[in-house]
Amino acid sequence: MAFIRYIPADALAEADRVADPDNIIQVHAVHPAVMRQHWELYKQLMHRPGPLSRRERELLGVRVSALNGCHY
Repeated sequence: MAFIRYIPADALAEADRVADPDNIIQVHAVHPAVMRQHWELYKQLMHRPGPLSRRERELLGVRVSALNGCHY
């Protein structure tokens, strides 16, 4: 399994921080602009109005992760 170092939130400039401590987001901290884009995409997909409920979106995420053998 690959290992990617991440930068903890307290090591980032305040403007570059996002409100999510998950490692999957923080991996992008080596390039803060990409981390912010990833965070904005996540919020759009999971929290904004859409044809699926939040629960359905989470269930899809869990199912795809299981199919891909992802333990996250």
